[in-house]
Formats: sequence, C-alpha cells, structure tokens
Amino acid sequence: MLPDSRMINWLEKAVIYEVNIRQYTPEGTFEAFETHLPRLKNLGVDILWFMPIHPISEKKRNGTLGSYYAVQDYKKVNPEFGTMNDFKRLVDKAHEMGFKVILDLVANHTGWDHKWIEEKPHWYQCDSNGEIIHPQEFHWPDVAQLNFEDNDMRSEMINVMKYWVAEVNVDGYRADYANGVPVDFWETARKELDKIKPVFMLAEDDKMYELLEKAFNCNYGWQLTHILKDIANGKKSAQDIKNYLADVEEIYPEGTYPMHFITNHDMNSGNTTFELYGESEKTMAVLTFTLPGIPLIYSGEEAGLNKRLEFFVKDTIDWSDLSMQSFYTKLIHMKKENQALWNGNSGGTVIFLESGNEQILAFEREKGANKLLVIMNLSAADASTTLTTSSSDGSYQCYFSESKFDWGQNQMIELKPWEFLILVQSG
Repeated sequence: MLPDSRMINWLEKAVIYEVNIRQYTPEGTFEAFETHLPRLKNLGVDILWFMPIHPISEKKRNGTLGSYYAVQDYKKVNPEFGTMNDFKRLVDKAHEMGFKVILDLVANHTGWDHKWIEEKPHWYQCDSNGEIIHPQEFHWPDVAQLNFEDNDMRSEMINVMKYWVAEVNVDGYRADYANGVPVDFWETARKELDKIKPVFMLAEDDKMYELLEKAFNCNYGWQLTHILKDIANGKKSAQDIKNYLADVEEIYPEGTYPMHFITNHDMNSGNTTFELYGESEKTMAVLTFTLPGIPLIYSGEEAGLNKRLEFFVKDTIDWSDLSMQSFYTKLIHMKKENQALWNGNSGGTVIFLESGNEQILAFEREKGANKLLVIMNLSAADASTTLTTSSSDGSYQCYFSESKFDWGQNQMIELKPWEFLILVQSG
C-alpha cells in the first residue's frame, strides 16, 4: 500500500499535458506559453509537465539549439525561454488557475559543459583511460554519464530537486530515463521532497516496477502504446489489451498505475499520430482515457498535430486548426464526471464482456453510482456481435451523441471500421 505522502487527492481525476516550450509558440518563451493557459483550462487538463527548461550545453550539441536533455545547469532556466522570474510567474499563474506543475528531471547525465565536469569530474563515470563517458546503453554523445556511486553527487542532485519544489513551488517531477538511476536514490529523494510537500512522481520506465514501490506514483504504459500501434496495423487484437491489463493488475504495486498515451515528444519526433494510427487515431485515444491509468496529451495533439516536430531546431506548432480540441475536451470531461474512470483505486475495475469476435473489445467499469460500457471495433472492417450479460441491462446515454440507448441481455452490436460506443449510466 502506498505511504500517505503519495495518496494525493488531486491525482484521482487528473490528466497530464506535456508542454514543449520551444515549439509551442513562435516566441518559444514562458511568457508566450502563459497566454495558452486559459485555453488549456477549458480543455480540462490538470498537470502541466514541462520538458526540461534548463540551459542547454553547447559542447557536443546536437543540431542548432541542442537537446533539452543535455543540461548545462540544473538550477537555471534556458535564457531562450525567458528568465527565472518569468518561470516563477508562470508557475504562480498556473497554480492560481488550478493547474499542477511538474518538471522534467534529467538525473542520469549532464551536458558536456556543465560545471561539474571541471569541478567534480569524479561525479561522472569514466572509461579505463579515466575519460568521462556518455551513456553506454544508447547513442547519446551529447551528454556525460553521472556516477551514482558517489554520495556527494547524489546529495547535490537531491538538493537540485528540493530547490525547485521549495523555491519555485513545482509539484513534482517526470524522471527522464528513470531506470538508469538506482532505485534507492529515487526513494531517498522522494522522502526528502515529501518533507517539503507531497509531490507527484512519474517515471519514464516500464520495466523496473520496484521504482513504484516507494518512489514513484506512475510509470510509462509503453506496452499499451505498442499494442495500440499494432492493432492499428492489423497485427494484434482485443485479446492483447486484455492480456496487458491482466499484467498491470498482477505487477503494479497497490495504488500505482501507468500513464497511457498515443504520442509524446519521443514518438512525435519520429511519426505523427496519423502515420502511427491512421483512421483509428480517435479510437486509440479513447482507450487511453477509458482503460485504467492516467492519460497524457502532448503539445499540439488537440490541434491535430500533423507533422513531426524537429527536436534540435525551432519548429513551431501550428495552432490554426483546433478541430481536435472539442474531442479531447469531451474525453477529459467524461473522465472527470464519471468516477468509474478515475485514476488508480479511485476508479472502477475493468470487466470484459465476451464478444465472440476478436475484432470487438467490450468492457464495463463501475464505481459508486456510476457505470460505463465501452464497445469498440478494433479493425478496419465492419464488425458485429451479440453481447450477453445480465449485469449491464438498463438504460444508458451514448456519451458522444447524447442519445438514449436501452441495453438488453442479448445485445446485438454492429460497428463500422474503428467505430466506438461509450454508454454512461449514473444513479
């Protein structure tokens, strides 16, 4: 069971929104992003996750502007984005409007002109010749690998984390490459942060579940994302989603859960959502909001982002078409208004309905006086089935069409390619 410090009330209905400051506006600044807060409030998102906001190292830099993840100084902000006062004002304004703010923390490595390279070279991993190395698991030559066997380095990294919570009042962290850092470091850091205030911790990881035991609230639901991509391409079926949820139920520590998404900054730099999912994009997005877990929306998703944003140069999001804004607004509203869809233990468990058709996924979730039925065709062909259940009988409202639907014990369902039906019942 989670310690009391991780039972945060504002998480139970929360939706995360990933903010890419550089590409968000033509100016690429905190001040310019601040003008979008009212729109994001209307969208309904709760947690603003800012990709790294720190100065970017110039030595061994990738591209013109470099990677956000090659940090030059953990306690400063990138001057291209504005000043520290600009960011503090943005955090204060976000809090006034009811948002929570988390920062992207790159604890595994620094950029090559971080002051620690010269002042504390023993804080880094070295090869047999005594030369500082980049992370060996990946081809990331623009960053230098930190040495977590050095306790002084660990202490300073925790001081960095405490600084942003205590001095800037951020509400937690998304930990980049969390499984590249020892679990006991994260557990110590979590204890220290919670002495300041309860924080939300999101791990970029989907394999080291021990990270969730004491340190993190959530991790990445990469497995579901891969399944959704394969379903969109005809390689997997509804059964794979059932298998995935069985794994989540068995493996995840009590009170923790995955973050679900159809894209993020890593995915978008390689493929657009249409390239990944084609005509099934909305169907897959619905699954990230109706299956257990906390949903994520990436910058521009609500604008139907139709291009791969460049990562190391300026490449502004086009906000001229907000045609997907109403779709995501409605999804978020559905999540908040229906307790069955709330996060973690606050929501209802999934009960699958046997469809007899591997193309069709059908399940119900119930919590308190609230009940939902989700039926969807996970294929590019027409599909039909008869769903037999006695517990679901009754009158429902079709969520997106707002029409009435009377569900019978032997209910015939016919769905067009990728069509979905969400039925809501409230006591």
